Amino acid sequence: MFAAFYSRTGAAHEVLEVGELATPEPAPGEVRVRLHASGINPTDIKRRAGAPGRTMSGDTIIPHNDGAGVIDSVGDGVTLERIGQRVWVFSAQFQRSQGTAAQYVTIPEALAVDLPDEADFSAGACLGIPAVTAYFTMTSSNPEAENWVFVSGGAGAVGHYAVQIAKLNGSSVIASVSSQEKADHATAAGADHTIDYTREDVVARVAEITDGTGVDRFVDVNLNANAPLLPGLMRPGGRIVSYSSTDLQAEIPVRDLRLKNITMQFLNINTLSLESRRPAHAKLNTWLKDKRLIHAIRASYPLNRIADAHVDLENGNLMGNAVLILP
Repeated sequence: MFAAFYSRTGAAHEVLEVGELATPEPAPGEVRVRLHASGINPTDIKRRAGAPGRTMSGDTIIPHNDGAGVIDSVGDGVTLERIGQRVWVFSAQFQRSQGTAAQYVTIPEALAVDLPDEADFSAGACLGIPAVTAYFTMTSSNPEAENWVFVSGGAGAVGHYAVQIAKLNGSSVIASVSSQEKADHATAAGADHTIDYTREDVVARVAEITDGTGVDRFVDVNLNANAPLLPGLMRPGGRIVSYSSTDLQAEIPVRDLRLKNITMQFLNINTLSLESRRPAHAKLNTWLKDKRLIHAIRASYPLNRIADAHVDLENGNLMGNAVLILP
C-alpha cells in the first residue's frame, strides 16, 4: 500500500516520506479500512514535530488519527456484515504506530463508526477529533440551561463545530477570532457575536454583549493565553472546558475563579472510554443524517503533498479542516 510515514521527529519536509509499505492484515477483533480521506489535526502536527510530551509510539509512524473509508476485511470475532460498511475512523494513531495517512489501516472495530450516506469521506475524516471534541466541550453538565457560550478560536476546526453544537443546544454564542475573515467564518457557523481579540477588549465586549452577566460556558483552545481573562468573563457558577494549550504549564487565577464557584474541566478525548464516546458518535451521526452540521474543509491534498499540508496547518495558513485524499 502507499502510505506517508516518518522514522524520526522534526520538520515536515525533513522527516515525512511517502512510499510503499506492507498492507496490514486485521488481527482478531480488528477491521481493515480502505481509506479514502485522512483528517489532519494539530495533535498530528505536534507528534510529527516532536513537541514536548509527544513521543514516538514505534520505529516507523504512519501519522494521523482521523479518517474515513470502507471496511474491506475483518479479523476473527468480527461479523462479516461489517465488510463493505462506510465508516469514519478515530484515534487510529493514539498510542499506536499505524495511522490514517495510508491506503489501509487496521484498527479495533470499535474505532470504526458507521458513516451515514449523507456525509462524504472528507467530512467523515473531520469527525474523530474536531467534531467529537466539540461535542464534549458542549455537553457536560446541562448545556440546555446555558444562555451564553463563549467559544475561543471560533473559526478553528474544533471551534467551528463547537459554535454549531452550542446553537443546536439553544445557546447564544460569542466567538473569539483574529481577523474579519475568521469572524465571517464563525458567523456562518452560527455565532451571534464575534470578538477580534487582537484589537478589542474581550472582557469589556463580553460585558456589553451579556449586559454584565458574563458567560455560562467558556470553551478554551489555549489556556495559558486565556487564563488571565477568565475571571472577568465568567458568570458565577459557570463552567470552563479546556481542550488545548500552547504551553504545558498555565498560570490559572485560582482564587478569583473559586470565588465565583467556577467549574474547571480538562478534556482529552483520546483517553475517554469507548462507552462514554458512543452517545457522541450517535448524536453526530444523527446530525449528519439530518444535514445539521457544516464541515469547513478548506484544503484537500494528495498523499504525496502531506508535508505541504503539515506546513500549511502548522503556519496557520488554513482556517478550518484539512484532509488528505488517498489514491
